[in-house]
Amino acid sequence: MTDRTPPPPGPDLWATIDALHEWLDHSRPIEGREGVLLRILKLTEEVGEVSQAVIGATGQNPRKGITHSWEDVQAELCDVVITALVALRTLTPEAREVLAGHLERVARRSTVSSAQADVPRQSL
Repeated sequence: MTDRTPPPPGPDLWATIDALHEWLDHSRPIEGREGVLLRILKLTEEVGEVSQAVIGATGQNPRKGITHSWEDVQAELCDVVITALVALRTLTPEAREVLAGHLERVARRSTVSSAQADVPRQSL
């Protein structure tokens, strides 16, 4: 897929994140600040599952051997992204705008850094 190819049809990302956020809010056993913190900490669990899948896909545990596939790693990474977006949505109803603004700043900073690296340094 090129940068100009539209994404394939599928569920609207932010509508799905909003729905997950609402569902989790209705079923969360701990309210308030602690509930928000626990939702953010869920990211740690998901990142750990990515690590477990990578270890399993590469067979790094000699006792277990290969227990996961690279598709498992992809799925776990998706879980991290979804969990992060739900956590962001928990902090602000403007999660879409916050992410878009931050992504723009990171992209600008990164493209400026790589453009500067391509420019030869002049000696003094």
